[in-house]
Amino acid sequence: MKILYFYNLIFVFIYFNVVQSQNYELSFKVINETTGKALQDADISIQPCSCGGVTDVDGRFLIKLPKDTYTVTISYIGYKKYIRNVVLNEAISLKIQLQENKELLSEVVINAEKISNNLDSPQMGAIRIQAQDLKKLPSAIGEFDILRGLTLLAGVNNAGDVSNGVSVRGGSLDQNLILYDYAPVFNPTHMFGLFSVFTPDMISTVDLYRSNIPARYGGRTSSILDVKVKKPYVEKFKLSGGVGIVSSRLLLETPIVKNKLMLNVGTRAGFTGFLLPLVSERLKNTKANFYDTTFKLLYLPTKNDQLFFTGFYSKDFYQLDLISQIENVNAINNQYDFKTLNGTLKWIHTFKDGSSLKNIFVTSSYTPKNIFPERESDNKITYKSEINYQSFISEYTKKVNNLWNYYTGIQLNRYKINPGELDPGSGNSILPVTLKPETSYEFSAYANMHWDLIKNISLSGGLRFNKYLLVGPYTQAMFDNNSNVPTETRFFSKGKTVKKYNGLEPRLGVRVKLNKNTSLKFSYAKLNQYLQNVYNTTTPLPTSRWKTADTDIKPQISDSYGIGIYKNLTQDIILDLEGYYRNSKNNLAYKPGADFFLEEFLQRDVIQGKGKAYGVEFSLKKTKGKINGWFNYTWSRSFLRSQNENLADRINNNQWYPSDFDRPHVLNTTVNFESNKNSIISLNFTGQTGRPYTVPNGILILEDANVPIFIKRNNARLRTYHRLDFSWKIKNGKSKKNKRLKSDWVFTIYNVYARNNPINLFYGQRDNNSILSRNSPLSAYELSILNSPLISLTYNFVFE
Repeated sequence: MKILYFYNLIFVFIYFNVVQSQNYELSFKVINETTGKALQDADISIQPCSCGGVTDVDGRFLIKLPKDTYTVTISYIGYKKYIRNVVLNEAISLKIQLQENKELLSEVVINAEKISNNLDSPQMGAIRIQAQDLKKLPSAIGEFDILRGLTLLAGVNNAGDVSNGVSVRGGSLDQNLILYDYAPVFNPTHMFGLFSVFTPDMISTVDLYRSNIPARYGGRTSSILDVKVKKPYVEKFKLSGGVGIVSSRLLLETPIVKNKLMLNVGTRAGFTGFLLPLVSERLKNTKANFYDTTFKLLYLPTKNDQLFFTGFYSKDFYQLDLISQIENVNAINNQYDFKTLNGTLKWIHTFKDGSSLKNIFVTSSYTPKNIFPERESDNKITYKSEINYQSFISEYTKKVNNLWNYYTGIQLNRYKINPGELDPGSGNSILPVTLKPETSYEFSAYANMHWDLIKNISLSGGLRFNKYLLVGPYTQAMFDNNSNVPTETRFFSKGKTVKKYNGLEPRLGVRVKLNKNTSLKFSYAKLNQYLQNVYNTTTPLPTSRWKTADTDIKPQISDSYGIGIYKNLTQDIILDLEGYYRNSKNNLAYKPGADFFLEEFLQRDVIQGKGKAYGVEFSLKKTKGKINGWFNYTWSRSFLRSQNENLADRINNNQWYPSDFDRPHVLNTTVNFESNKNSIISLNFTGQTGRPYTVPNGILILEDANVPIFIKRNNARLRTYHRLDFSWKIKNGKSKKNKRLKSDWVFTIYNVYARNNPINLFYGQRDNNSILSRNSPLSAYELSILNSPLISLTYNFVFE
């Protein structure tokens, strides 16, 4: 049987690569009729073969078909449909110019199951940003960055200039699911959070869902950030990249087997230790270097099948000049060494009726490590942890008619977490410690449909069911109500169920079109979160603790409501106004004095409580013209509250208090001046209410030392944050000596007027009291990272 199977495989391979090679090539180039801009992801349907596909980032699509007469239909949201008959008896190349509809969004548009315009889709709170739009934004490093670009949108924020992620509508950083071609990214930043890990030249689109999240997504209670890697639809070799002060990049695009196997590879590296002392005196002994690589393979075995494989690797090392102590061991400094390794295999099959089935296998591994070099010794103490994730997704999609389409699918996730391991190396001052691993599974089934009920009303409804299991080996601890000491433990053997949770998640979006230029929308979404990041700092360190739900830590649950009005003032000026309210429960917070380092029973140091967030987001966008950009203003609040009977475990005595991401006022403005095709000048201004922090409520004298007492959390705010950034892009065009070479220069100034924005405030012992200090025994010190302009220059090139 194995021999027969082997010969069958050989026959199939010969058939598709020899017999099919006798077919004729039919290639397309789809562009905007007015601007000449290539249209990515335009749908191409070909009959009677019931085949087709979508265009790549350059607007191209190629297929090989037998000699015949075909009807080609090309459609793209916001454009008029194009239909043409083609007699295929030789290789044919078609250049298709699509006409825009009147109700068109250009660069930044609202996202539905496919990207739709802001008036017709029932989807709320979803935004797509193309890579070319991110490239216009001023950056701290001279290259476009996803996370920094997102913080310029309404409702999106972070913890400061150095922050390991984003906060969406007041949620914590771990309440956002960040996907990179379906694979989760657990640490999305390089270089202390200054920019994201995603290889810039490999990015196609960025979709952010903030409201009624489609049913195919689950696992987080605040938002979904879906970053797509561009597809390697390439006909010829192409090399591009950039050389900058902070980092350098290289992108290779090439066909391997013509019309069958294609490849994109992008890589980036940065060695920035020599720059850090220029940024701040505090960073004079700090080191940092990183690199990331993304590649994507496309194999086209038949006209109805596409196979993709995406690989991603990211590595960071940086050193902070801090004196740290582990038990009785003093370290010279802190060294952080962490890496991510992801892989995604996707198979898409298109049936004759136009429906499709996609099967996806995902694996993701994140391995952070702390290194502590001992004083006056060559020994290094190492602390490391790991989170491994595997997932299988199968989804069927069908367009029944022009009024109704749906998709349904299943997803199985496996989490394995190694919480921490301490290796003392050759030293004998401390003992090795290994925390026991945790294994859990999450099974989900989901369905989502879009229905145009009547002319002016459309619905988007979805339902997702989750079943979560924590399995052994696992040790459960029972505690006395008045003590944090375990009174007894219970051991669960391998594979035995420790705890299970079930969750039902309805999703609903409604669009009512008031007139041809105005729509009103409503939304609701329920979400469950079984994995969380536990930390007691403003932003999680790379080595912060990951934890799945168990017998004591329940899954987080949120209910989100939204209402919005959307209006196209003109063809290129768009106004959005959205209001939202989200209530949540089982939000994780740390107890006073919590220390998660090598903690066997994490439940002793965390509590779970209620949360609420609400706000109004105003957005005005101009998408075309020599002067374009957007203006975003958000008024919002975000609060937490503990519900503990034990007085020692209460925060603010169980009263509502502002979360770390409570920013009542946030303003972002971006303006692009495109005076000619060779020069683009961009300005970005951001201003927001200062982050909450905790002021001591009193002083305790202990052994002749003044110790601050903190009773209320987040009872004060840092100074208002504001910053202006500048970017100037100069295109050189094609070289006269080598017409295959195009290049440009990007000059950026981050923090133009040198605003000293604090990221934290801490207290220290005062040697001498004075009238100026109001005789306080403590001094307050602000910590700022970027207190001067950060200037960068990058050279970009394309060779093809």
